[in-house]
Amino acid sequence: MEKLGNSFVPDFLLGMAGGIQYLKLKKASKNPRKSQEKTLRRILSYAKDTVYGKEHDFAWILEAQDDTELYKRYQEKVSAQDYESLRGYVERHKNGESDILFPGKPVMYATTSGTTKEPKWIPITKEYMGSVYGKMTKVWLFNFLKNRPKVYKGKIIAVVGTPVEGYAPDGTVFGSVSGVTRRDCPGFVKKLYTNPFEVYEIKDYTARYYTIMRMGIELNTTLCVTANPSTVLEMQNTVDKYYDLMCDDIERGTLSETMDIPASIREACAPFLKPNPERAAELRGLKQQYGRVLPKHYWPDMQILNVWHCGNTKVYLDKMKDFYPEGMLNQEFGYFASECRFGLVVDDTDYTTLFPHMHYYEFVAEEDLEKDPKDRRFLQLYELQQGKRYCPFVTTFAGLYRYDMNDLLEVGTPFENTPRVFMIQKINGIVTMTGEKLHERQFINAVHDAEQALNMPTKFFVGFADMELSAYHFYYEFADQSVSQADAEKFTNYVDEVLKKENIEYAAKRASFRVKDPLTHRLVEHSFEKFKEECIKEGARDGQFKILLLMQDEKRHAKFKKLVIE
Repeated sequence: MEKLGNSFVPDFLLGMAGGIQYLKLKKASKNPRKSQEKTLRRILSYAKDTVYGKEHDFAWILEAQDDTELYKRYQEKVSAQDYESLRGYVERHKNGESDILFPGKPVMYATTSGTTKEPKWIPITKEYMGSVYGKMTKVWLFNFLKNRPKVYKGKIIAVVGTPVEGYAPDGTVFGSVSGVTRRDCPGFVKKLYTNPFEVYEIKDYTARYYTIMRMGIELNTTLCVTANPSTVLEMQNTVDKYYDLMCDDIERGTLSETMDIPASIREACAPFLKPNPERAAELRGLKQQYGRVLPKHYWPDMQILNVWHCGNTKVYLDKMKDFYPEGMLNQEFGYFASECRFGLVVDDTDYTTLFPHMHYYEFVAEEDLEKDPKDRRFLQLYELQQGKRYCPFVTTFAGLYRYDMNDLLEVGTPFENTPRVFMIQKINGIVTMTGEKLHERQFINAVHDAEQALNMPTKFFVGFADMELSAYHFYYEFADQSVSQADAEKFTNYVDEVLKKENIEYAAKRASFRVKDPLTHRLVEHSFEKFKEECIKEGARDGQFKILLLMQDEKRHAKFKKLVIE
C-alpha cells in the first residue's frame, strides 16, 4: 500500500477558509437570541418583495422594534406549514417564474419523497448554496482536520447522489445537493477523491458500487463520508462478492467489462486506472491471511468515518462495529435533510451544532405535538432545555417558512451558548430505515390500489419496518380467509411496485438493495379486535386507542406475529 502523502496544501487552505468560518460560527453561537433575530430579519428582508413576502406582510413584520415583537408578528402572518402548503409556489418557480418564494429563481432543486405520490422539489437558491453549502461545508472539512490531523494525508472516498437527475419545466436542474457539492468542490480537494464524480451517474447500482470500491480499495484511504451507514454495509457486501475480480482489475488497471458502465463514464475513470500488480498482490495476501477482508485491512490508516448515528441507524452501526481500525473516529454525520442542512458535528459526540446565523429555528416540545396546532407553543432556540425533545420548524434563505421538519430532536450540551441537537426519529406516520421515508398514507394507498387491481379486499392491514432485516413486513386480514400464501405474496408484489412509483426514495433504496423484498403475512379473522383487546388488557385506554398502519414498533409487531395464519 502507498504511504501517507503530504497534506500541506489542503491542511493550509482548509485551515484558513474553514477556520475563518468556524470562528464566525462560534461568535454567532455565543448569543443565540441576538443571532436568531438578526437571521430572521435578514431572511425577511431578502424575501419581502417576493410574491410570498408581500402576501404575508414581511415588510410590516420587519417594523417590529424587538425580537419578541418580531417573532409574534411572524407567527401571526405565517402559519407553520408542510411542503404541500408551499407546493403551489414552488410549481410557479419550476415553470419559470421569478420572485415567488425568494428573489430570482433557484439554481437547482433537491428532490425527496413527499406524503403524496408527487415528490417534494426543494428549491436551492444561490444565497443558500453559497452560504450553507459553501461556507459551512468548509467548516465541515476543517472540522475533520481539527479532529484528526492526518485525515488529508490519504485519499477520500465519498458516496453521494447523482448531481443531475433531470430538469424542471423551465430547464432548472434537479438532483442531489451532495452530488453537486462533491462535483464542484475545490480542485485541491478533488485531487484527494478516489474516483471522479461521474461514477455517481452510473445507473446500475451493482456497477456503481463495484466501481466505487474497486477504485477505493486500491488506495490508502483516510476519510470515508456517506450519510447512511447502510451504504457502508453495501460497500462491504460488494467487496465480499467481487473481491477477486477487483484484484484482477487492479492488477491490470482495468474496470471489468462485466459491469454495466456507460462508455463516457469509463472514459472519465481512465485517468484513475493504471496497472498496479503490487497492490493486487498485497490485497490477495490479505485474503489469504484474513479470509474476509474488511476496511481495517485494506484501509488500515483510516482516520474518520462520517455517517449518521441518528434515527434508526443503530442496527447498521452494530453490524459494522468491527469493520474499521482501532483509533479511527466514527463521527456522526449530523442533522442533515434535503430541506435544510441544520448544522454539523464538531467533535466526537453525536450532537449537531446548529447554524444560528444561517437559519431561523423554532421548536415545539414533544408533549405539545398532540395539541391542536393553534394551541401549540413555539419556542425560540435559546429557550430549549437540555435533555428534552422537540420538533423543529425552520425558516431558510431558500423559501422555507416555518417549515415542519417532522423530526423529533433531543437537546444536548451547548456549543458556546447555543443548544445542540440529536435526531431521534421521524414522527407523524413516516418510517425510514435507510432514508426511504415511507409514509403511512403511501402504504394505505398502495394497499387500496392492490385491492382494486387484484379484486382481493382486506378487512385490516398493517406494516412494520424490520431494522435487522432491512425489510418491511406487510400483514393482511383478507376478507376471504381462504386466500393462499402465494396469492398474498402476489398482493405484496403489487403493493411494492406501487410504493416504488409513489416514493422515489423507496424506489432508490429497493433498487440498491438497501431495503430488501417485503415479507408477506396473512392475519387471522378479527385480527385488529384481538390486537386491541390485548393492548387494553395491558392498560391502553379504550376511548383513546389508536394505531398507525405503518410503524417501527417491535412491541406492537410482536403482537401481530401471534395473529398470523400458519
